[in-house]
Amino acid sequence: MTVVKMGLRLVMTEVKLYLREPVAAFFTFAFAPMMLILFGSIFGNQPSPFLGGRGMVDVSVPAYLGMIIATVGLISVPIGIATRREARILRRFRAAPLPPAVYLIAQLVMYYAVTLLGGIALVLAGRLLFGMRFDGNPLAVLAGFTVATLAFLGLGVAVGSMAPTARTAQAVGMILAFPMMALGGAWMPLETLPESVRRISAWLPLTHVVVLMRGLWAGSSPGRHIGDITFLIVTGILGGLLAARFFRWE
Repeated sequence: MTVVKMGLRLVMTEVKLYLREPVAAFFTFAFAPMMLILFGSIFGNQPSPFLGGRGMVDVSVPAYLGMIIATVGLISVPIGIATRREARILRRFRAAPLPPAVYLIAQLVMYYAVTLLGGIALVLAGRLLFGMRFDGNPLAVLAGFTVATLAFLGLGVAVGSMAPTARTAQAVGMILAFPMMALGGAWMPLETLPESVRRISAWLPLTHVVVLMRGLWAGSSPGRHIGDITFLIVTGILGGLLAARFFRWE
């Protein structure tokens, strides 16, 4: 069996294990659609001048994609890495015939895949239940989603690499994720936040994910979001460098 086939088999196995974890599966696939259904039922999806002529659901779906990205990247990834280290699973993978790099790549592919599936579930809920409006280029949106996801996966691997235990990884991940979601426009539109809060949120990676996804969703070209894309690329690189420096197999 080739390394590629072994890697793909490992990815499928990791996806199955992820889906068997009820908390991780809930926050990846169910939490964002539930919030969308709740607030969509309350506020509807009528176009509003306050939201640039778009409805609440129209702006919430791309913002909630950021919430899914942050949840997987900053909570699921660090907990998964730290748990496997504590259980000595990483040590076994390092000693296995499969190159260690293949295991790490398979982990990233798995987390990207479940994040994408969670995003698809959210989009389907918005479209089927509320007639969500989409004016963007699907390939541009997918590219922006990929950049954002990889940036947060880099951060998550860095947190998981530095956290001594799974409990610490969970605490640090939540401390990073939930304030970002509250201040970065993932829970409520950025337009509703005070100007002082928006100035602070401009330094948060998730804010740039939300702005990027909302812009691409509404039909903006990627060229109008070079600043957001650059910020996320730098974030991912810094996360990767920290992970490379502090990652431990045992």
